[in-house]
Formats: sequence, C-alpha cells, structure tokens
Amino acid sequence: MSRYSNFREFYPFYLAEHANRNCRRMHFIGTSLVLVVVAAAAALRDARWLLLAPLFGYGFAWIGHFAFEKNRPATFRHPLYSFAGDWVMYADVLRGRVRL
Repeated sequence: MSRYSNFREFYPFYLAEHANRNCRRMHFIGTSLVLVVVAAAAALRDARWLLLAPLFGYGFAWIGHFAFEKNRPATFRHPLYSFAGDWVMYADVLRGRVRL
C-alpha cells in the first residue's frame, strides 16, 4: 500500500482510480444526494435525514467502482484522503476541470 505525505500527492491517484466516466457520474449523483439530504435535514430540522447521507454518498460511489471502474474504492486504503478527494472531484466537475 503506497503512502502519501499530503493530499496534493494523493489527488492524482484518486483521479486515476476514477478514470471511468460512469464511475465519476455515480460519485457525482451520490455526492449531490448527500447535499440534498443535508439541506433537507436543515430545512426540516430533522437530523434523521442525515442517516441517508452515508448510504447515498458511499452507496453510489461503490456501485460506480464495482460496476464500472472494476476496482476497489480508495476509501478502504485511504479513508480521509478519499473522502476529501470526493468533494474536490465534485468541485472540479462543477468548475469544468473534470468531465462527466
């Protein structure tokens, strides 16, 4: 298992693990749904909505990896960097730096 001394070193590896466009799309859908449930929890003042966040966030991402990318999610090897990588990739998609 390779080690990364910082997130900047890790992020190119993270992107390489998401080379398949459908995998990236699944990540984007899952992360978008996480934002929806967080907004719903806040708007409805009901924290139970937050229980759906990991289901959507990880569920869609893992389907993307197992069904399309055919690799093991980086979450298992680098959980914190992987979590950050998902949000950075999401922002990069919105900025047009990563294509869906």
